[in-house]
Amino acid sequence: MILGTSQTPVKQEQPKENKVSHKKGFFLKFRHNISLRDKIFFIQNLRIMIKGGLSLGAALQTVAEQVSNKYFKEVIAHVWKEVEGGVSFSQALEKYPKVFNDLFVNMIKSGELSGNLEQVLERLHIQMKKDHDLIAKVKGAMVYPAVVVIAMGGIGTAMIIFVVPKLIAIFEEFKATLPLPTRIMIAVSKFITHNGLVVAMAIVVFVALFIKFFRSQSGKRVFHKFFLKMPIIANITKKINLARFCRTASSLLKTDIPIIQSLKITSMVVGNIYYRAALVDASQKISKGLQINKVLSDYPKLFPPTIIQMLKVGEESGAVDEVLDEVAQFYEEDVSQIMESLPAIIEPLLILVLGLGVGGMAVAVIMPMYSLTQSF
Repeated sequence: MILGTSQTPVKQEQPKENKVSHKKGFFLKFRHNISLRDKIFFIQNLRIMIKGGLSLGAALQTVAEQVSNKYFKEVIAHVWKEVEGGVSFSQALEKYPKVFNDLFVNMIKSGELSGNLEQVLERLHIQMKKDHDLIAKVKGAMVYPAVVVIAMGGIGTAMIIFVVPKLIAIFEEFKATLPLPTRIMIAVSKFITHNGLVVAMAIVVFVALFIKFFRSQSGKRVFHKFFLKMPIIANITKKINLARFCRTASSLLKTDIPIIQSLKITSMVVGNIYYRAALVDASQKISKGLQINKVLSDYPKLFPPTIIQMLKVGEESGAVDEVLDEVAQFYEEDVSQIMESLPAIIEPLLILVLGLGVGGMAVAVIMPMYSLTQSF
């Protein structure tokens, strides 16, 4: 068991070193480009070394030398120095909340208090690996639609800027009455070519404002509710959040963290703001003596009857962590299957949109040409 409260005199003997360490640590808190893969590597290697008989300090020093990310290397080195100075592992990690979240810190703290740090590191590794796989599957499924949409936008913009102006000269030479789609396309082309800088700045400002609104609380309430109501997207969103809820809560409960605290920490891990609010509310009601299955049943649109019944069985048998682990595995496999089939589901819709865009532009270009040939 590692406790740092009784080692304060040791820290006072090295004021200069600690001052530099805290100064560096202050700036390191603003460097957040540490991937989940790097953290998995850190946990996995740390667990193996501790299991092999190395002390925590020696294991941290060795892992710091192996990490490729220079920012993460400095963070681990500072954590190692803190641990060697008498601070507990969890307290050292708490100084970098942008790198090690509450889930990470509380599971480590539980391992220190119970003397089962190695087992906790193993559970934390499994938790992070499952989370990484889930995120990777979602991102992988969105690559194809994103590429198609970007390609459509690029081709359309190129047509408007480079092709349409050449056609305008031909149409104006004949002074013929142009169809409405052609006049619209020509007006858009002239506006963009004559006000290119203004249009580019407007797009940048719009994107910046959109991102700012999306990240704000008001924006999250709007978009997250939209994600929970849209066909196909709603089903995926719910299953991803349920998988993360069950997996995280199960990992925390297995490390003997109380259920109230587990739900509070889990609320910070789930992505959707409405699931987050539901779990915070559940933790408050459970502290008053209510059962978790009855509390979550107040949110039927977020937690399906299957989870409620499984939680009820888990509470009656005293095995909530095992039940949540099984439910998490079910939803993770379900999400994996959906992500694998998602490109095939989206492809027809993308083809339809692409066809409408190309067809509309083709009609706008061909219609006046056909009219001109008919006039001769």
